[in-house]
Amino acid sequence: MATYTITLTDTETKSLEYAALSNQAWIDNAAKNRANIAKEEIISLNTAHCNKNSIAIAVGEDAQVTQAYTLGVVKSAADRSKEAGEK
Repeated sequence: MATYTITLTDTETKSLEYAALSNQAWIDNAAKNRANIAKEEIISLNTAHCNKNSIAIAVGEDAQVTQAYTLGVVKSAADRSKEAGEK
């Protein structure tokens, strides 16, 4: 499990406090929600790839995400950016 730390300016902190009951809860929710959206996309891509290529689909969401990376169905955004020659 990874832990991430962010730094907000005083203005950003005050601004987020205006919009959210708890800054930490809002940040946690935003990150987890985006990760969940990506997970669903990955599973969908992996399922389509496995069905098209007659590959047994791994059991469970964690295993399917891992399988998608192992099979090269998906790559991290950093790897895709690097391949595209972006900095």
